[in-house]
Amino acid sequence: MRHRHYMRAVAAVLFASLAGAATWASAQNKTQVQWLGQATTKITTPGGKVIVIDPWLTSNPKTPAAYKNLGALGKVDLILVTHGHFDHMADAPALAKLNNAPIYGPAGLMQTFAALGLVPATQAVRFGKGGTVMPLGDKIKITQTRAEHSSEVAHKNAATGKDEVHVGGEPAGFIIEMEDGFKIYHMGDTGLFGDMSLIGSYYKPDLVLIPIGGHFVMSPKDAAVATRDMIKPKYAIPIHYGTIPVLKGTPAEYISALGSSPTKVYAIEPGQAVEF
Repeated sequence: MRHRHYMRAVAAVLFASLAGAATWASAQNKTQVQWLGQATTKITTPGGKVIVIDPWLTSNPKTPAAYKNLGALGKVDLILVTHGHFDHMADAPALAKLNNAPIYGPAGLMQTFAALGLVPATQAVRFGKGGTVMPLGDKIKITQTRAEHSSEVAHKNAATGKDEVHVGGEPAGFIIEMEDGFKIYHMGDTGLFGDMSLIGSYYKPDLVLIPIGGHFVMSPKDAAVATRDMIKPKYAIPIHYGTIPVLKGTPAEYISALGSSPTKVYAIEPGQAVEF
């Protein structure tokens, strides 16, 4: 009897180990992209590395309640920030501290982060447009691109209690290339600009995370022009809409404006994920 219990226990452990190994192997074969509201995106690479872009979770009205606790993201290896506005970097310092993870972003923005003491200088890593970094090993490449927007850092001075506004460098987007060559273009906040054609033809992203809300970023019609006529990706996930009243653009309007474009659109809800 004791022997049978022992064998069952061993079998259970082996099964759990094999199941875990199978899940890990499956994750290795795909890129998972999870949208968490506004521009906040969690990317899990085929090799299991986790990249979080533009983290605004704890006070984001569109982020599911389960993710308002930063620990719910699990282990984060790298944080990317496109520009200095609150809705793109509010939780970056806390997430960096929680995971002892570096933040990479536009050089001027990272310098402001360090100067204000938001993160230690060693965790605020500066690079510029056209620059490629490989903080997760040489198989994952991250290139900074242009974005047409602004970038300021709003900060409350603890000594005076006054609100201050500091320079935030220039806004940016990122091309993230996975271990298997799959490329994601997180556009950050941007209006339409002609060099999107160059970005499309030169970097050839497979997936774009594209803002569609209007007012501060592209409208659905502008986003459709960028997608169909300039970048021409295989896939698109619309972001940065519906969070506040002025971000009126909708995925339905974006899809309608795309017309017969071959780009497949994943109009997912915050908290949902897609694998590629």
